[in-house]
Amino acid sequence: MPRGGLQIVQPSHLGERWVKPYLTEFHVYDSAAWRAIIDDRAVRRDEVWPEGVEQSRFFRDFLDGSKLRHVISAPVKSPILPGYDGAISVYSRTEQGAFTDADIKAVADAASQISRAAATARSSRISHGECANPPSWMQKANCRLTVLSAALKPIIAGGLASFDERIVDQLNQDARHRIQRLGNEPMSSDRISIADSRGQFWVFRAVAYRSYPALSTGPVIFYSLLPSYCDWISLRAADFSADAEITRLVPAMQFMSENFRRGPTLGEIAKHVHLSPFHFHRRFTELLGITPKHFLLECQIFHTKRLLFGRETELAEISKICGFAHQSHFTSRFKQFTGLTPTRWRKMSSRSDDPARSKAEMSH
Repeated sequence: MPRGGLQIVQPSHLGERWVKPYLTEFHVYDSAAWRAIIDDRAVRRDEVWPEGVEQSRFFRDFLDGSKLRHVISAPVKSPILPGYDGAISVYSRTEQGAFTDADIKAVADAASQISRAAATARSSRISHGECANPPSWMQKANCRLTVLSAALKPIIAGGLASFDERIVDQLNQDARHRIQRLGNEPMSSDRISIADSRGQFWVFRAVAYRSYPALSTGPVIFYSLLPSYCDWISLRAADFSADAEITRLVPAMQFMSENFRRGPTLGEIAKHVHLSPFHFHRRFTELLGITPKHFLLECQIFHTKRLLFGRETELAEISKICGFAHQSHFTSRFKQFTGLTPTRWRKMSSRSDDPARSKAEMSH
């Protein structure tokens, strides 16, 4: 998930004793899961902690209470959202002994099956929804997670290959500033928008850690390219069938997608999923990495772009259709989100098949 770190999203029978400590602290020590993701292969305990598990806080302070000593982690490609890879980890207790070669093959095969099933399910959902045949103006990146060390070396290169030079340069500049500002704080996070060479804004969740032992000996900065509207609404509660809390939150996205034009209140949205407004807002933001207010704006901007790209509807009419208070409000919010006025975006999108021409136009 695009939170800047690892997150358990299918805890099955795991209790709060596991899930919350992992989410708030111990994911930064889960070297096995990260090694599997980065190396794209299944790994065992001794490959990750050759000095012995007793030297790792992950085992000493997190797993020891359950008498767990051995682990296999295998990579899973985009299990929930495209561009965000994960891992499946299997543990055994001390008395069960170390895993065999046959065990590691079985876990790797299971992870591959999960990856294929997730891709098939995601393709099926999108092909039958309002995002079938994604429009040409939709931003695309094969991998949406970039992780940089304090020396600005890519630990996970991720989306860097998908971004133009201007975005890469600005990410490096932002990383330098974050490291300087981090000080003694264990972490800091916020959202940032970065314009590419064509003037289109890309929105990231940036999270800086003073220490992230699973990836580096010093500070680490995560840049998670936020999912698109189509990514969010393709989610189904069944994707989180083993996670009751997230399962309750997902239907809120569908409700907001269907009702964004009339501007439902936070209380109304929370009531739809049978939660208090405070609890809904806090958990929605923590678990999904986006606020309900921002998701409502995602809905408006996506449908606004569809109408602008069609070039047949006047701005005043688009403003009305998409639920903005008035045209100036529409222009202000659209520019805040995309970096361009609606008129400018419409002109640039019509030239999206000619990047050189769009770049030349931007220079004027």
